[in-house]
Amino acid sequence: MNIAAAADRLTRDLPCHRVEILQGRLTATPHDDGTHALILTRLTEAFHGAGARTAGLRTLQALGLWLPSGPEDYAVPDFSVVEQTFMESEPREHCYAPDAFRMVLEVTGDHWSDDLAIKAACYAQAGIPVYLVADRHHDEVVLHADPEAGKYLTRETYKRGTPLRLPESVGVSLTLPADRLLDGDAD
Repeated sequence: MNIAAAADRLTRDLPCHRVEILQGRLTATPHDDGTHALILTRLTEAFHGAGARTAGLRTLQALGLWLPSGPEDYAVPDFSVVEQTFMESEPREHCYAPDAFRMVLEVTGDHWSDDLAIKAACYAQAGIPVYLVADRHHDEVVLHADPEAGKYLTRETYKRGTPLRLPESVGVSLTLPADRLLDGDAD
């Protein structure tokens, strides 16, 4: 059985888990808690208020993304900002090409080290303009931007009480409190 077939089988056998292939490694993580869901909901609301739809963007949760790090590699980011035309490209196994993505966000859970290191490398290799990590393990938000030659040139951290302005490459003007990205309820 190849890794793609194993991933398909895990997806069927573990219905409450997110299955991904990262750098040729199969991962399965359980669905997250209510705080995680609240963070994503508040982020969707913020992008809507900033005019994402008018700017030709869509915000989606758990949208599959093909990765160039391996022939079977894909990720399922917690939150994505994509071009409204993302569905015009041919999806492979319910995953979309990276060129439609403007930003992806991961909210850390049990596998927080994957979010901080492996996914940062994979998303940079894919050319995703902005990768944001709500790192609940270290209580900070990490912004990666400006991918070049498979690495992000910019890496900034934001502690609680600090506003984070998203780079222009996302496509909307939006400043978020780091607290909202860490616990979902901050204003």
